[in-house]
Amino acid sequence: MAPDNDAREEAIKRLDERAAALGARTQRPTTSHAGEQAVSQAYRIIAELIGGVLVGLAAGFIVDRVLNTTPWGLIGGVLLGFALSIWMARRTANRLMALAKQGSEPLPSVPFDDDEEP
Repeated sequence: MAPDNDAREEAIKRLDERAAALGARTQRPTTSHAGEQAVSQAYRIIAELIGGVLVGLAAGFIVDRVLNTTPWGLIGGVLLGFALSIWMARRTANRLMALAKQGSEPLPSVPFDDDEEP
């Protein structure tokens, strides 16, 4: 019975090695999408900045047409839209910073530094 068990164990060992080699060949490399996510969030903040100003511009134009207060509605709308867009962009940036702080680990300390005195 011992030869059968040895042969079986050797066959299992060879099969495990072949499976590991196949897994290593077919495994896709894991890439970090952090750069793509950062660009996506940057575009989001830019869109909030531009969108807020454009919405303020449109609102000011409508106020000017309805109330016949040409250029004051437009000026007020642009300023209001600019303030709103800054507030929205800051809120988004703060939320992203909070998410980054939750997901990151503290940097490792330097174990040995020549510049420090004992």
